[in-house]
Amino acid sequence: MRDGVLEVALVHRPRYDDWSWPKGKLDTGEDWIVAAARETLEETGLTVRLGRPLPEAHYLLLTKAGVPGDKIVRYWASTVTGGHGRLENEIDAVEWLDVTEANVRLDYAHDREQLRALVRAHTEAALDTWPLAVVRHAKALGRSDWKGDDRQRPLEARGRERADALIPVLAAYGISRILTSPSLRCVDTISPYAVWAGIAPRPKKGLSEEGHEADPDKAEQHVERALERGEPTALCSHGPVMGSVLDAISPRLELVGDGSVEMLERFVEARDHNLDKGEALVCHVAGAGADARVVALERHPTA
Repeated sequence: MRDGVLEVALVHRPRYDDWSWPKGKLDTGEDWIVAAARETLEETGLTVRLGRPLPEAHYLLLTKAGVPGDKIVRYWASTVTGGHGRLENEIDAVEWLDVTEANVRLDYAHDREQLRALVRAHTEAALDTWPLAVVRHAKALGRSDWKGDDRQRPLEARGRERADALIPVLAAYGISRILTSPSLRCVDTISPYAVWAGIAPRPKKGLSEEGHEADPDKAEQHVERALERGEPTALCSHGPVMGSVLDAISPRLELVGDGSVEMLERFVEARDHNLDKGEALVCHVAGAGADARVVALERHPTA
């Protein structure tokens, strides 16, 4: 936004002499959102916080072998949070344009679909969002294999790998606040990102299995407080607590407009069948407090 006017960044590729959105290719094993944040930085020199997803683009192209193939490109609305702005990777110009100018400048019809989605979301006050990432702790040592206090049961090797893999995922969303069950398996799931980001996690007994059993309302209260703050937040808890966490989010789902049916289906699947261990459910929230509305959802399962 500049003086209340929505602006978007387009890039010019001298190789093709075209104007388009920043984009690129996935590295091996890379999450889509991680690639989106990385490619944006590489092409524009700008660090961004990813927001709500935008429509995908599908089109045919010839592979290096000359065989037709289907190309899928995924997009997200993003907000600039930093960066140096130097152009270093196949881009010779970046321009910020209002939506009318951008519509004219874009060289490909399929790129205008994302622009239209941005305008619709902006008109509905659902473009400026912040993320609430609900994370189930990663794979821990089995209860039968642990003889000590269950609250001190550690992650196993696969769980530690998943905890490390969550770093770029949470970084892409610009998570700046962390709430976690004090149980070691939750703390160790979220700690690698916390260390990377320089954030002190906030232990909450109400997010633990024991605390939830003693007072089932506490988990919902923690969600409500996070919604009141309106700050990019990750909340790490346990499978048996997820129902209460998602129950607190459920009334905030905005079930109107494009993608509402898919969002509801995604949410119901997570609520009824639980998140996988190490999975993150990212809720894109517009507004805060009583006005907070979840306008989009994304699931990031364990690979």
